[in-house]
Amino acid sequence: MKTDELIAIDIHTHAEVSCRNPFDSYGEEYDRAADKYFGSDRRPTIAETVAYYRERKIGLVMFTVDSESQLGRRRIPNEEICDAARENADMMVAFASIDPHKGKMGAREARRLVEECGVKGFKFHPTVQGFLPYDRMAWPLYEVIAEHKLPAIFHSGHSGIGSGMRCGGGLRLQNSNPMLLEDVAIDFPDIQIVIAHPSWPWQDEALSLALHKPNIWIDLSGWSPKYFPPQLVQYANTLLKDRMLFGSDYPLITPERWMKDFDEAGFKDKVKPLILKENAKRLLGLGGTSGA
Repeated sequence: MKTDELIAIDIHTHAEVSCRNPFDSYGEEYDRAADKYFGSDRRPTIAETVAYYRERKIGLVMFTVDSESQLGRRRIPNEEICDAARENADMMVAFASIDPHKGKMGAREARRLVEECGVKGFKFHPTVQGFLPYDRMAWPLYEVIAEHKLPAIFHSGHSGIGSGMRCGGGLRLQNSNPMLLEDVAIDFPDIQIVIAHPSWPWQDEALSLALHKPNIWIDLSGWSPKYFPPQLVQYANTLLKDRMLFGSDYPLITPERWMKDFDEAGFKDKVKPLILKENAKRLLGLGGTSGA
């Protein structure tokens, strides 16, 4: 990644439309509920997303969410995202998503994606994937991630997916309490764990965990910064300034909206470059112009 040519690195963007698999309408009610919750109807292809970020000189980390076991929806192929990252290596990094219910077969896939396809990290969504982060079912996947010393992003807090649906679509918010990551952080100190989003209603738990465990980071995606709790801004400006990361949750929130509100949300000028790019460079092991 040519980081010197980028104004920021968005650590949290979603692949929404596959150009390889046929459209899977199964479970589309979850998309409509999310659109209503976020006030968005964007469903760009991977290529459209990359072009959008390239035009704005913003680097991006992209992933899908493999929820085949819980939701029964066909996932976007991890390989499709990897190919896009390889073709746009100057400004894009691919993370993979593998349903933890796939056990050792999932671990085999993770190893192949890292060693053959260039995956640089992993994404988990305990609510949508229907698992508890400390469940030993996920250990085979974590072991591969730890062996390669890669980061892993975990959704935390409330989920716009399922919000407003009957019974919340059957999805359990309690799975995404960030404190459930403590056992993972202890047993896998070589995994840099990123807690995604302001973790409402567990923001203080996320901050406490990050203060206590040096392999815990927080990404600021999924909310406009003007709605951030004051304690999140306080710790981003002080004790956790080196482990806060810019993320938008695109396409549900655009980086333009996020960055505009970020400028007005009380972050110190000396901290803004850390959050927008420098912390992500360290997390991802990126250098300067040539990248890594």
